[in-house]
Amino acid sequence: MPKRLAQFFDRSAVAAVVVGLIAVAAPLRAETAVPQKAEIEKIVHDYLIANPEVIRDAIDELDRRQKVAEADSRQKAVSQSADKLFSSVNQAVIGNPSGDVTLVEFFDYNCGYCKRALDDVAKLIDGDPKLRVVLKDFPVLGAGSVEAAEIATALRLQFKPDKFYEFHRKLLNTRGAVGKAQAIAVAKELGADTAKLEKDAKSPEVKASIKEVMELADGLSLTGTPSWVLGKEVIVGAVGYQQLKAKIDNTRKCGKTVC
Repeated sequence: MPKRLAQFFDRSAVAAVVVGLIAVAAPLRAETAVPQKAEIEKIVHDYLIANPEVIRDAIDELDRRQKVAEADSRQKAVSQSADKLFSSVNQAVIGNPSGDVTLVEFFDYNCGYCKRALDDVAKLIDGDPKLRVVLKDFPVLGAGSVEAAEIATALRLQFKPDKFYEFHRKLLNTRGAVGKAQAIAVAKELGADTAKLEKDAKSPEVKASIKEVMELADGLSLTGTPSWVLGKEVIVGAVGYQQLKAKIDNTRKCGKTVC
C-alpha cells in the first residue's frame, strides 16, 4: 500500500472504510473509470493481504454498530410501550407492588434458563423489599408452553399475588416438559378451582393477555427467554444474580442501569 495512504488510516479507521466499501461498491462500478477503479481495488486488495486482521476489525465494528442500533431501537420500543410493559392489568406482579424499581421478566415455563433464573429472582426479591417484579408469560417453546401460559394466566385471575408466585415457582421447577396437565396439577395442589380454571383458560381475556405479551416481545425484538426490562434497558439471557442486582442498584443510584 502506498505510504501516502497508510499515513491517513489506522487499523480502526481502515476497518470502517472496509465496511463502507461494501456500500459504495456498486456506485464505483457504475461511475469510476476502469483504470481508476482497478487502482483502487489493488490498493484495497494489497492492504488487506498485508493486514488481514483489518477484516476482523471491520466485522467487530459492524457488530458493534448493529448492537448500538438494536439497543437504541429497543429503548424506543420500551418508551412507546411503557404502560403495557410496567402497568398492564394483564400481568402478574410479585415482590413489592409499590416498589421503587421494577424488573420485568419475559419467561417460558419450558425454558431451562428460566428455571435457572428463578433462584436469581427469588434471591433478588428476598434481599430487596423495594423491588417490584413483573412476570410476562412468553410461550415460545411450543404447544405445551402455550397451554401452560393459558392455565397460568387464568389462574392469576383466581389467586392473589403471593399464591400465584407459589404456583409460578412450583410449575417452573417441574421436571420434564410442561403443558396443560402439569399446570393444572400444580394449580389443583394449591387449591384452585380446576373446573373454572379450564373454562377461563379459553376465555377472550386470557387470549388477549397472551397476545399482548407476544406483541410486546415482538416490539422489543425478543426471540428467547429469559429476557428482562429494567428502566429503558432490555437485557437478554440468564445473566445471573450479580449482574441483575448491579443494574438494579445502579437504577436506584443514577436512574440508569449503568452509571
